[in-house]
Amino acid sequence: MTQSPAARAASADPGAAVPLPPVAPDVVAAAVEGLTSRLRRKLDAAIERYTTVPVTLKDGILRIDCGADAEVTLEPGPSGAIGAAEQARCTCLLAPRCLHRAAVLGACPLAGPDTAGPDPEPCGAGEEAGSADGGAATPGTSTAEGRAPRPATRTAPAVTASADAAPAGAPPVPAAPTSAQMAAAAGLWAAAAAVLVPGIPAAGAVPQAELLRAAHTARLAGLVRAEAAALRVIRGLRAARAGHDGHRLADLTSALRDLLRTTDLLSSGHADPSLVGTVRRDYRPGGGLRVHGVFREPVISATGYGGVVTHLIGEDGRWFSVADVRPGGPSRARGAGTAAVALGGGALDHGQLARRGLLIAGATVSPDGRLGAGRGVRATPLPGLPWSSGAMGALFARPLAEAVAERLSAVPWEDPEAAERGAREPVGCDVVIVGAVGDQVFARALPPPETAPSGSPAGPASADAPPADSAVPPVGPLIRLVAASSHPGLAHTANLQQLASRPGLRLRVVGRVDTERAATLRPLAIGPVPGTRATLRLPRDRSEGADLGYDRLQGSHFPPPEALDPPPAVATGPDPLADSPLWQARHLVELAVAGGRGTVAEHARGGGRGALHAPGFARLRRAGFSTAADLAAALAGEAGRRDRDVFGRSTDPDPDRYARAWLAAAVHLAATERALVRATWQVSHPDGAAPCPT
Repeated sequence: MTQSPAARAASADPGAAVPLPPVAPDVVAAAVEGLTSRLRRKLDAAIERYTTVPVTLKDGILRIDCGADAEVTLEPGPSGAIGAAEQARCTCLLAPRCLHRAAVLGACPLAGPDTAGPDPEPCGAGEEAGSADGGAATPGTSTAEGRAPRPATRTAPAVTASADAAPAGAPPVPAAPTSAQMAAAAGLWAAAAAVLVPGIPAAGAVPQAELLRAAHTARLAGLVRAEAAALRVIRGLRAARAGHDGHRLADLTSALRDLLRTTDLLSSGHADPSLVGTVRRDYRPGGGLRVHGVFREPVISATGYGGVVTHLIGEDGRWFSVADVRPGGPSRARGAGTAAVALGGGALDHGQLARRGLLIAGATVSPDGRLGAGRGVRATPLPGLPWSSGAMGALFARPLAEAVAERLSAVPWEDPEAAERGAREPVGCDVVIVGAVGDQVFARALPPPETAPSGSPAGPASADAPPADSAVPPVGPLIRLVAASSHPGLAHTANLQQLASRPGLRLRVVGRVDTERAATLRPLAIGPVPGTRATLRLPRDRSEGADLGYDRLQGSHFPPPEALDPPPAVATGPDPLADSPLWQARHLVELAVAGGRGTVAEHARGGGRGALHAPGFARLRRAGFSTAADLAAALAGEAGRRDRDVFGRSTDPDPDRYARAWLAAAVHLAATERALVRATWQVSHPDGAAPCPT
């Protein structure tokens, strides 16, 4: 029988705190709607209080002591989630329309379509994961907020016109949203605008419940993308109000931007299938696969889960993953790096799999590349694949600018699924370390091996070649290497410090592109560059590469100082994103989310530090960002607008106009920043400068 996350946590560590189970959004919304006005005013304080109340688990039932004569019991289903109202009960006289029950449900994490349900063929025994910093889910795993029952027959309505309605040979024409979808989108827009206007401080449990109810209506109408965006907004609001370490205002701003843009277009009848979205699909047959391990990635979530994701590459260059993430936190993440892999009968552990391969018969694969471990799957271990041959060789043979351009081609406000795939898929490149500034290690990209001139370190050469490593200076972009995770229990930061202290060192890097920072790569694994002495000297058991999250680099792994030539580029370079006055528009957009309409109006009038009044907008115009200046001014003007009724009394202004002004500024800002990020990945000038569109 499938255990709930709470039961797995208790069995893994009897002394550990039992986490609250995830709850379906409509159950939370219904519980809040059942409260009287007086009880609603007390709801936020009650949720904060019950978040810290100990939870006891007995016979699969969770019990929360809410005071005299009041005990809330939660009985999750097989998936581990609360999916129906009768699964949450209270012993007080006002139940089920009581404050205790609503507050406990409000303290539970949300389940939803972007929270993975129980995998029919799980990799490991039921993984649940978040990013190493407690943010978005790590690729290849499910989110840490819990599991919801996977809808078996729920599908989005058709979004293309009938083939009979189009001329022969013509491509299918997207159909406009149905009237029910347009109505659901309009309701979701109104609920989102009601959250945006007051900002985070006033977005308590009651406004969140209104947004959850609208999200549930959108789900019934088949608006998958809109519902998922609404749930991301709710989770962001909860994290912000609770002061979670993993909360990022930029993530909440992005989720709110996507929600408003999607619902605005849908409610106006815009015909675009990506606006409707697709339901998360189960594992599908993958036939026979030959995959090779590349690196392990530790996973630590802010909600008590930990583990490992091992990334593999297929012969055709596709990326796959095997995950083992369960309750346990940092200690579990460290130990899981050498735990047995469920796939393949446990013949390999994750450390061995990252350096070897598998021949899989009857493979099952999820859309995001996760490998299933069902009864019909058979896996045979294979020798490791050198990083200089096969799919790995092709990974490093591709020009870095070309690979990054592909990752940044999809924009999140138009196609979030494609943008997420681009941000998740690793890239490979050869670099030479230049220096460090703060937490950033600067490196210059080397040309791909097949394009490197003969005799250069990136081209074919003997390991005993003379020290002519700097004969041909690198011509690639100046990039920043930033730790994939700053968690003190992982090795990322310490390893980057080792690299920063050795300018001139040449490396092969496998990492993810940071889509929000100028020319920034988050390295996950590194290896030696063939044909040069100024590179790593790793032990034989990991000669191809080291996992930066697990393997700690030692002095013996580096060449002697005399083998390192002076770096061929300056240690710093311009950052057109950080150095531009766009920070003013970004501050205004994020301030609207953090503080609400009144705070934006106050700053626009010059009443706050760094106020964005007319001189600030003029600075944007002088830098060439005239559209950003116009939209920022429109947002500030709308925030300060006051309406009056026929008697001259002040009334609340229309939230729609303010929400549209904010959305226009947010979308333009995101598009401009993405263009600047793309420009920084182009080949730089010798002084480190890069083309900067304005």
